[in-house]
Amino acid sequence: MGTKTLFLTTGMLISGVCNTILNKYQDMTCVEDCDDPKKSKYFEQPVWQTFNMFVGETLCYILVYAILIWEYHQARKYVPLTVDGTLTAADSEGITVVEESENNVLTTKVEEELTGQRVFLFWLPTLCDICGTTLMNVGLIYTTASVYQMLRGAVVLFTGSFSVLFLRRRLYAYHWFSLFLVVLGVSIVGMSSILFPSAEKKIDSNSAHTSKGSTAIDASIGVFFVLFAQIFTASQFVIEEKIMEKYRVKPLRAVGLEGIFGLSTVAVGAIILHFAIGIHHPGGFFDISAGWNQILSFRQIWITGIAICFSIAFFNFFGLSVTRTLSATARSTIDTSRIVLVWIVSLFLGWESFSWFQVTGFVILVLGTFIFNNVIRPPPCFTVPSPNLQEIEPLLSEDHEHM
Repeated sequence: MGTKTLFLTTGMLISGVCNTILNKYQDMTCVEDCDDPKKSKYFEQPVWQTFNMFVGETLCYILVYAILIWEYHQARKYVPLTVDGTLTAADSEGITVVEESENNVLTTKVEEELTGQRVFLFWLPTLCDICGTTLMNVGLIYTTASVYQMLRGAVVLFTGSFSVLFLRRRLYAYHWFSLFLVVLGVSIVGMSSILFPSAEKKIDSNSAHTSKGSTAIDASIGVFFVLFAQIFTASQFVIEEKIMEKYRVKPLRAVGLEGIFGLSTVAVGAIILHFAIGIHHPGGFFDISAGWNQILSFRQIWITGIAICFSIAFFNFFGLSVTRTLSATARSTIDTSRIVLVWIVSLFLGWESFSWFQVTGFVILVLGTFIFNNVIRPPPCFTVPSPNLQEIEPLLSEDHEHM
């Protein structure tokens, strides 16, 4: 592994782990009645955390803007080329003709530039991102960081199913077997958190850590919200792929666009929800004034909030760089390793206890994900495809970070 690859891989892992750990740190921060464990209240503001995520994604657009300026000056040095069977050319209307060769068969693919009003197509996957991320933020409040990270692996199941239904992709027999393993692994991880709930620690700058009770009901709520969120996340992936099949757009620019759309949508939506629901439920998820006061009043919350924004930006940058340098499958494999690191850090910090039941579910989940992404090659007898459907590409577990 080269120095550049090692640097990108390490950066992706560290920024990804920091994102999950910092969000959980915020959830565990006591904001009221910290001296009385029975009355203690914690920072439970999933809408503000979603807002944080989109701030981080918007930061990516600064880099996009710098790249566009550089490419513009570079493009002025050269005369546009015409298609001769091997080259790519773009005309004044923003249409790109690409000739690809696969299995000695030359095919022509026409792509349009994503310009003008077409950029608003990314608002639809952004809405899915908002719903999925907010639901996952709620789930993280009620479950541990490692269980949360493991349950997110269920996105493979929904994305694979939606790819067959809406993108007409082809699943081999081993794909279906891997999805079965994913369901089994997720089920075991979910049950481990319900049957053996961990006692967490509250974080208070004025006192030592004390236990925060976790019940089977809390764990069940957390598991439900995280799993339900994967439906929206999978929908986002499928819609993004559909858009990027037709229009030519760089991944980093797509992240930046979703950041801008998400930031504006969450800002407007939060105000509406505050007056519709929040003012009737003080201190609840949609009481944005309470969340804002808590952020300003507790240094550890606003500092970690800023850190989360940058961890999101760096995670997207490193992740997309790994995809370009290695492959989408490599990025998927590396990102799966983040689950292990989140678990180890949580154990080291004393946020949860070791469970062999959870480890078993994690191993099965990872095995299913690796098989689905062709990291582990199945026997030839399992490579019989479903008829009349296109072959499915190795699935990128997370096109960009959602929490």
